[in-house]
Amino acid sequence: MTTVLRLTPDRPEPDAIAAAAARLRDGGLVAFPTETVYGLGVAALDAAAVRRLFAAKGRPADDPLIVHVADASGLGALVAERPAIVDALAARFWPGPLTIVLRRSPLVPNEVTAGLDTVAVRVPAHPVAHALLAAAGIPVAAPSANLFSRPSPTRAAHVLEDLDGRIDMLLDGGPTQVGVESTVLDLSGDVPVVLRPGAITLDMLRPLLPTARLRDGAATEGPQRSPGLLARHYSPRAPLTLYEGASERARERLRKDAEAARAAGRRVGLLVPEDDAAAVAARLYAALREFDADGVDEILACLPEGSGGLSQAVADRLRRAAAGRIVRCD
Repeated sequence: MTTVLRLTPDRPEPDAIAAAAARLRDGGLVAFPTETVYGLGVAALDAAAVRRLFAAKGRPADDPLIVHVADASGLGALVAERPAIVDALAARFWPGPLTIVLRRSPLVPNEVTAGLDTVAVRVPAHPVAHALLAAAGIPVAAPSANLFSRPSPTRAAHVLEDLDGRIDMLLDGGPTQVGVESTVLDLSGDVPVVLRPGAITLDMLRPLLPTARLRDGAATEGPQRSPGLLARHYSPRAPLTLYEGASERARERLRKDAEAARAAGRRVGLLVPEDDAAAVAARLYAALREFDADGVDEILACLPEGSGGLSQAVADRLRRAAAGRIVRCD
């Protein structure tokens, strides 16, 4: 059984934090909340411990991990070079949901980086995550605390659904705030590229990085520079179909297809957002897991209206959850 320690989110109990930090330093697997989703932490420079994390999640070795540190000074041992823009980005966005990809130092094991010459690093903002990293005093590699390709966990119960008995400890700090994974910004090349959209948007980055752009195209074969780039990811058990295009047309097509499926005796889950993208993001993965718990046969979903804020991130996660089952309604 996994040990569960319940904490006060904004004032995490020191004894619980100390116990979890010691477990990390000993090579254990500890799940903890960040402001985005729950992460599954392991000592990033302990290659054997990292391999145990991959085994617990069922994660392929060519999908790299994000390394979490307590503050920007923690970059020193992890990166081979630190462009000046990193300090400006850190001053504005750290702690927070921004991951930066840089050239790695030789200290970082191949297991963390999928053998690539880059490492992804961030400083999380959640009080529990910050307290844990500060107490551990080591860099902590932490993908989402779920079985590989499942919807990411935004509550402690989601972690236990997938990993109870597979990991050593879970810090229960309540629901996460953002609800989707961090923005991943690649600074290892000539042009800054957002590999994965998140709460830190391209518009927010461009005052510091005027040439930054979104990544083009689908994932290529082999190791990825960032987690979250595979064509199928964040997926519920039931097949999900995403309806895109003009909002009214997409919703009307979804409604007709839902009626037809129900007439055929199929149980259908509907994800038709009425709130803004931030509210949708906060609830997205919990909703997908609720559909799994209800045993629906299929899920039909639309994108939230609008294009600002977290809209790109929600669209990205739903497209990957759909794994190609996309209906265009232009």
